[in-house]
Amino acid sequence: MEYNEDDAIRYMRDNVKGAEGYDDDQILNLIDIIFDYYDENGDLEIDCDDEDADDAAAIAAHAAKLLAKDPGNEIRPEHIEPLVAAEIEYELSLI
Repeated sequence: MEYNEDDAIRYMRDNVKGAEGYDDDQILNLIDIIFDYYDENGDLEIDCDDEDADDAAAIAAHAAKLLAKDPGNEIRPEHIEPLVAAEIEYELSLI
């Protein structure tokens, strides 16, 4: 299957309690941060494995730093890591 942003957003919202209050743009911004992290670390291909799940904490820490600087961000800090983990779960469901 192919990555679909709308499906990823829906998956993240459905699997993280409290995420239903975030609009698509807020979650899409987080997805963009995740893919920027992959790009910066040479892992842009969606060929996820269990090692990527181990990166969730590192990705979430990176995202938290960027989102803290974004005045338009509405994602609460306690939701960042679960949302990142849900996005990775979505990616894993594609392979």
